[in-house]
Amino acid sequence: MEPKEQLDDVVAPSIEAIRAAKERLGDRILTTPVRHWQSREIVRRLGDTQVFLKLELFQHGGTFKPRGALLNMLALDKDALARGVTAVSAGNHAIAVAFAADSLGTTAKVVMPRTANPARVSICRDYGAEVVLVDDVHQAFDEVHRIEDQEGRVFVHPFESENVTLGTAGVGLELCEQVPDLDAVIVPIGGGGLCSGIATAVKQLRPQCRVFGVEPEGADTMHRSFAAGSPQAIDKVRSIADSLGAPHAAPYSFALCRRFVDELVKVDDEAIRRSMGLLFSDAKIAVEPAGAAATAALIGPLRHQLAGRRVGVIVCGSNIDLNTFAQQALPAEPTRET
Repeated sequence: MEPKEQLDDVVAPSIEAIRAAKERLGDRILTTPVRHWQSREIVRRLGDTQVFLKLELFQHGGTFKPRGALLNMLALDKDALARGVTAVSAGNHAIAVAFAADSLGTTAKVVMPRTANPARVSICRDYGAEVVLVDDVHQAFDEVHRIEDQEGRVFVHPFESENVTLGTAGVGLELCEQVPDLDAVIVPIGGGGLCSGIATAVKQLRPQCRVFGVEPEGADTMHRSFAAGSPQAIDKVRSIADSLGAPHAAPYSFALCRRFVDELVKVDDEAIRRSMGLLFSDAKIAVEPAGAAATAALIGPLRHQLAGRRVGVIVCGSNIDLNTFAQQALPAEPTRET
């Protein structure tokens, strides 16, 4: 546990540093589009709330993750990069590291729980990564550190480093440039790497914009950490949104989330399932559970609080196979009066 004083001393990346990191990534990363969601159905649900979907699911590898993975690997010297990298992930970070290793001409050995979506395992292998399957996320961290020690591979952390935050801050930078005058941004939280970056960028570019972090009820690591005032852990992920299932929070990303996130909310699995269904039927996009978490928060616990506002919603990922999507997505709940 980090002393409170050390957490308070964490220096946030400046907008200049965020812009420089985005420039360094260059065309290795896509500037993902924003869609103004203006359907009759969303108007029935939310009235005059203006909803802007930041479609990070169209990033290389299907999620935001390559932004941080590439920055971490670009920072390695030639010898370290040549030894290869390793990572631990339920899927999306593993895919990002595999993609980054392939694009930078090195190798990746990634550790994933056996419960990982088979489509994600297949994508990792398609990028050329060696995949090691273990029983759970705690065992996965033990195995990845063994690989690091015995094989000399560099461990690329899924959410905790300045480079991860600099990478994900590019999402917030893009969103603020694509949609002026946002009143709020809703960001899914797993370990906090995505939210720390987006919140850091948004709050420096538009201080009056409120930033909301969203966690599944069954993986509420950041809620517990905020309550305790220091990074906390959970014993098990109990949510279908496994890519938001970080086993613990970590000091750097936690400190930035605590500084820049205005409020945390939770959504349950049924709300996530129904938001998957709504995004599919109405916005015509198929997302993994984590990719529907921010939408679930907007049409659920934040619906009245953000009524009439201009809201950015981060759609963070789409790595799911057809059969699993069909099993998990549910029809959206009937429209309620706004």
